[in-house]
Amino acid sequence: MTKPETAPEKKPTKALLPLAALSGALAGFAALAVAEAVAGGTRPQAGPVVAVGGAAIDRTPAAVKDWAIRHFGTDDKLFLQLGILAVLALFALALGILALRFRRTGAAGVLLFGVVGALAATGRPDSTGITDALPSVVGAVVGAVVLYVLVGRLRPRPRVHTSPSAAGWDRRGFVIAASAAAVGSAGAGLLGRSLSGADGRDAVASRRNLVLPVPGSRARAVPKGAQPRVPGVSPFLTANADFYRVDTALVVPKVDATTWRLRIHGHGVRRPLTLTFDDLLRRELVERDITLTCVSNEVGGPYVGNARWIGVQLADLLAELGVKPPSEGGPADQLVARSVDGMTIGSPVEDVMDGRDALLALGMNGEPLPFAHGFPVRMVVPGLYGFVSACKWIKDIELTTFAAYDPYWVKRGWARRAPIKTGSRIDTPKPFARPKSGTVMVAGVAWAQHRGIDRVEIRVDDGPWQEARLAAEDTRDTWRQWSFPWQATKGGHTLTVRATDRTGAVQTDRRTRTIPDGASGWHSVVVTVG
Repeated sequence: MTKPETAPEKKPTKALLPLAALSGALAGFAALAVAEAVAGGTRPQAGPVVAVGGAAIDRTPAAVKDWAIRHFGTDDKLFLQLGILAVLALFALALGILALRFRRTGAAGVLLFGVVGALAATGRPDSTGITDALPSVVGAVVGAVVLYVLVGRLRPRPRVHTSPSAAGWDRRGFVIAASAAAVGSAGAGLLGRSLSGADGRDAVASRRNLVLPVPGSRARAVPKGAQPRVPGVSPFLTANADFYRVDTALVVPKVDATTWRLRIHGHGVRRPLTLTFDDLLRRELVERDITLTCVSNEVGGPYVGNARWIGVQLADLLAELGVKPPSEGGPADQLVARSVDGMTIGSPVEDVMDGRDALLALGMNGEPLPFAHGFPVRMVVPGLYGFVSACKWIKDIELTTFAAYDPYWVKRGWARRAPIKTGSRIDTPKPFARPKSGTVMVAGVAWAQHRGIDRVEIRVDDGPWQEARLAAEDTRDTWRQWSFPWQATKGGHTLTVRATDRTGAVQTDRRTRTIPDGASGWHSVVVTVG
């Protein structure tokens, strides 16, 4: 009796390609979901999307980052993550189609995804070690298995001449396996979200339970007339929810104030010190109105805001530890602040200790710092752009020299020293507005932190400069509102603003990019008067 003859395996048909692509998508979904679940149980920042996104930010040229901030604003991180997910989705679809012909090669491609994620996670500045590789590795293994199994259900089963009804792919098996993969992945994703949320619950509770003491040195009341009554002009104090946020953190760190520590050490420090949050609360707190400006702020841009900060005078703390500025013979000329997310920011010691209100800030506009703005503690230094002063989620301060160490942004082409340039902005009317002829109120803000604003001028088209009405000044560390009653005539017009600071320096008309030390130039808007 002869054995039935086995027919040779045929190449996959084109009709199966969509199902193969679906298999790749389900495998990618499974890999990401399981990876995020593992990250939720270990460290959320070690998840593959966050790790790869962080690595991409670290390696992106400064000009590209500046372009992203300019076009996407504070949503730049969202667009980056969506871009990563889109690339991963295309990669997964391609692997599914590849696996239909080369099953093991497709599964190996998913494992390659895991290697990339693991290398990105362990190579981050805030990595805690090899355990950061676990989310990507475990997720990739699960994704590879899912792809191998699903594609196996699509491959033609051996057919024998005696059993023609058994020919073709395993439809029932594919539906069951695909459904199980989808449900299991969704469950893993929900588990990951739950675990990630639990990781920050202690931090949320520590902020919720915090009652800031009354500052020993209160900020004076905002002067009457500091806010002109002109619709459309920025409020004098920027609400926390409206305050700009520009940083590299894809996941906002949630630090428990009860376990937070700050280490101060380095050149000129008589004795290294580690402080707790309660240690800072026991010191005298001061309250100050200070305007911050991001170096990525284009001419006329939105990345400037004014808040009432509560904190500890950093210069007093450093002086207690024996630190002296270079002008008094101190060996350190750079203060390097390190964040829990691995960011490093360098500030001139001379500026921090020259008498300005450089703070270790704990509060913002009457409440504990929001997580997005650095809870539990951040630095605030009037007169310096944020990339050389405003370290959020700070955990370490080292006194060193500019010659010995280049912080994060300096390594990427930005300046070592960056005092804020005198700037001004027209808030109203908006570009391309169509006001009626007659009196039109032109208004906005001007800033020159730690120097103060002395004068603001408006020019209509190519006419003469005319002095605007300045609102009352709070301090030289805050922006200043201004207004100008323009007698508008019909037609198209260009309105231009410039400011003069307290030193007598007039804001330059020379247009420069934000890189390496901040944009410059006059802000103008075009309107059509009807």
